[in-house]
Amino acid sequence: MTGNGKAYSFMDYYVILFIFEDNQIMQPDFFIITNNPLVYNELKDSYPVEFKEGSYIHVLVSARDYIYEGHTLLTHPLVGSVKPNETPYKTVAISKDKERLNLESVEIISGSIQTYEKFAKNPREYPKEVLDDFQQIDYSLIKNAVDR
Repeated sequence: MTGNGKAYSFMDYYVILFIFEDNQIMQPDFFIITNNPLVYNELKDSYPVEFKEGSYIHVLVSARDYIYEGHTLLTHPLVGSVKPNETPYKTVAISKDKERLNLESVEIISGSIQTYEKFAKNPREYPKEVLDDFQQIDYSLIKNAVDR
């Protein structure tokens, strides 16, 4: 539920950026969790961003912990065509407000963690140029979501 009383479907992979009421811009009703330095550096001045030192799984576990506290997952962790073992970067958006436990969020984050664990058995190492490309892909996915 947003500040203007409209409900948005969880399965919309896009985050509501601003809510306009009486010609005033309200703060975003979400925050971002990422381990991607590009996402952090590009979005930290516009959105609340929690930077995680660590791997892809650290972002998923942090999101899971927030979900168990009553926050809702707003972007799907497996969006895009890059498999978890193919990139070290992950960014998700989570609701700021806590409500009752969202079982759909629990199911999605649990499935995402299981998928990560399945693919993590074959980790890859990449040169810096490829890592830069993965940062850009992850950034464009979340940027597209928050700009909608």
